[in-house]
Amino acid sequence: MASWAALSPSIVEYFEGEDFYRCGYCKNESGSRSNGMWAHSMTVQDYQDLIDRGWRRCRPLQFQPSKSHKKVLKKMLKFLAKGEISKGNCEDEPMEPTMEDAVASDFALINKLDIQCDLKTLSDDLKESLKSEEKKGKSSKREESNELIQSQDMAEKLDSGEPSHSVKVHTLPQPGKGADLSKPPCRKAKEIRKERKRLKLMRQNPGGELEGFQVRCQPPSLFPPKAKSNQPKSLEDLMFESLPESASHKFEVRLVPVSFEDPEFKSSFSQSFSLYVKYQMAIHQDPPDECGKTEFTRFLCSSPLEAENPPNAPDCGYGSFHQQYWLDGKIIAVGVIDILPYCVSSVYLYYDPDYSFLSLGVYSALREIAFTRQLHEKTSQLSYYYMGFYIHSCPKMKYKGQYRPSDLLCPETYVWVPIEQCLPSLENSKYCRFNQDPEAVDEGRSKEPDRLQVFYRKVTMPYGVYKKQQRDPSEEAAVLQYASLVGQTCSERMLLFRN
Repeated sequence: MASWAALSPSIVEYFEGEDFYRCGYCKNESGSRSNGMWAHSMTVQDYQDLIDRGWRRCRPLQFQPSKSHKKVLKKMLKFLAKGEISKGNCEDEPMEPTMEDAVASDFALINKLDIQCDLKTLSDDLKESLKSEEKKGKSSKREESNELIQSQDMAEKLDSGEPSHSVKVHTLPQPGKGADLSKPPCRKAKEIRKERKRLKLMRQNPGGELEGFQVRCQPPSLFPPKAKSNQPKSLEDLMFESLPESASHKFEVRLVPVSFEDPEFKSSFSQSFSLYVKYQMAIHQDPPDECGKTEFTRFLCSSPLEAENPPNAPDCGYGSFHQQYWLDGKIIAVGVIDILPYCVSSVYLYYDPDYSFLSLGVYSALREIAFTRQLHEKTSQLSYYYMGFYIHSCPKMKYKGQYRPSDLLCPETYVWVPIEQCLPSLENSKYCRFNQDPEAVDEGRSKEPDRLQVFYRKVTMPYGVYKKQQRDPSEEAAVLQYASLVGQTCSERMLLFRN
């Protein structure tokens, strides 16, 4: 582990954007173009700042698993405890969102809108809701339809997005095809009693407001904590439920630093590589010559991140790691992650296709969220889980929106925006600015490019000095493009290698 005070600066080479080429996600022959850097070395703080200029993150501290997430966790527990294999569709990939998740996500939006209303508005809504229930079905279909339209108008006025197409468009069911989605769902008497109790508490505190609370958090003054037995199980409760002594399988997760100097990483390398080859060939149909040991090492084992362990870091330190999922003495999945000062960044996952019935893609994401929350207990500033790029029009990437609450990064101002506010814009355009303030700009933009640091002939110098020695006018355009992408702070801290 490198000492914190003796770290070398990040050294990078910048490559201008190439011509447009085939996109592996949307399959458009000219749908992709990238600007890239080759990092000879990289500090975790520089990488953290770079990732905040182009990635997406999830807020794991407030994360609550959806119904389908809970099913995956329970499925894993049943398999470990009794060896039971789910009879459902076991081959579902994690990137294929279920209808259940779509509905849950859209109602999460409504919950957020309600929580931002003041107390009087919420109280009035509850009164109307209770009156509606007490009529015991006397309301007409027309009134029900009007209620639905009003709730949609309310969402539009609050400018926080709208339910997705699967919930917004209601069609009358054919006979025998299920409930009429154009009508409010039936509610249990227990739910009505809860609302009456909440309304009573609100009457006792008429001056308070709900603004300022995080999404899906309940103000203690209005919603007293329930007895522990009545609370829904947390992610950790579901994931780490104790197994019986006679459990059918033994399961453990090991965190291993990505370093051939680490004995555990070195001893498990061969098995990990074999699993990678099996996964790439079965899931991505890669030919054997494209998933050799050299490719695997370069892709997932040669990290430019320097391992760091400053005083305020978690016990494992910062850097690149493999989370190995061991079942009965063999590796069945490996999650590649970077642990950075403010987040855990998910890089890649490969698993044994023979265990697809365990939905290891979903399970590993939930496990990494729980791991982030665990690290947060020791390192309070480490409080986010980054899932990488989000492509709304691609099902293989859109599944990330199921993990909420989460944010998308505005590609122009580099501020994080709740995903609910971004979805309506993404429905209309593949590219859009998420920041709704027309006057807002990139606060971290490059303002003084001459202060950019250059590494030339083993000497570090400001770009203002370096450019006086150069005669190639085309080089300046590339350097300025690099500065605009990394921002002022990183451009002064990292060294841009010039040959």
